[in-house]
Amino acid sequence: MFQKALFNILIIALSVVYVSCSKYNKIQKSQDFEYKYQKALEYYEKEDYFRAMTLFDQVMPFYRGKEEAENISIKYSYAYYYQNEYIMASYYFNRFAKTFPRSEYAEEASFMSAYCKYKESPIYKLDQTNTFEAINELQLFINSYPTSERVKQCNELIDELRAKLQKKEFEIAKLYLKMDKYKAAVTSFENLLNNYPDTKFKEDAMFYSIKAYYYYAVKSVKSKRKERYEEASDIYNSFITLYPDSKYNRDIEYMINRVTKDLKKL
Repeated sequence: MFQKALFNILIIALSVVYVSCSKYNKIQKSQDFEYKYQKALEYYEKEDYFRAMTLFDQVMPFYRGKEEAENISIKYSYAYYYQNEYIMASYYFNRFAKTFPRSEYAEEASFMSAYCKYKESPIYKLDQTNTFEAINELQLFINSYPTSERVKQCNELIDELRAKLQKKEFEIAKLYLKMDKYKAAVTSFENLLNNYPDTKFKEDAMFYSIKAYYYYAVKSVKSKRKERYEEASDIYNSFITLYPDSKYNRDIEYMINRVTKDLKKL
């Protein structure tokens, strides 16, 4: 009995799908562009974005230069966005903003173009090209619309993306240290601290930088050791001023004591 009921439900569902597809195919083949446009709007409102987008794509040439073109273009962009196709969505939002600069949606489209780039930013371990592009796009929006209520959100998104870049640089520098590539580690930690002086990784980066300099000096030839010990001491002096109660103080004091003793021998 249950199997029969299930079979009947399946038949009904398939019939609905068939009728729906058949109806949609007829709409696609229609040469009545106004009818297609209205159906596209209906599909869009029902959140059937794929079908809406397909119909919008067909009617765009017909409405080019007409009042409806603006509405089609913005909904076409959002159709991509709602399907998580952020690269295409960003492209069409950007094109909308350039094509309709006086539109009431121009600012929104500019923001969405940047926001889609933000959505494409990957986890910190991967290539960060999209992250840099997103930061640039968000900053461009801020520069173009400095009084927009979206500026605050843009700054928050930029901070989040910059934190991701910092995390990547920090982890790369730590990896160099772990691999005993002390010169590369020193350079990487310095770049991180110079590029992002207010980074949340500052205390950790300074500690690991001291550690990298210390081992870099220990492994160096005698003629280079004094210079590199002194560089480690300079960072230590800055570190202890900034973080007098750091969790790293015991480890650092051990290294600095060793540095002091070795310097006396040089």
